[in-house]
Amino acid sequence: MQDFGGSSEESRESPAGVVPLQWRKSGHSNPNGSCVELAPMYDGRVAMRNSRHPDGEVLVHAAAEFRAFLLGVKDGEFDYLIDGD
Repeated sequence: MQDFGGSSEESRESPAGVVPLQWRKSGHSNPNGSCVELAPMYDGRVAMRNSRHPDGEVLVHAAAEFRAFLLGVKDGEFDYLIDGD
């Protein structure tokens, strides 16, 4: 994982030139807009940011790291972190 400080609206350089990140958030987001946004990067990595702070820091995960995390979520490994469930 890499931490890119500064604005998360910045584009990342790709071999084809500057490519803006296309951010997406879950349809399960709460009404206050507090959620995580994800954006695929040209090289297969996944960028992650807090939707309430779009100009805040961006975490960048290797594809294998993010895949392992998603598989853990799907298997319920992080259910203990959810309040009230």
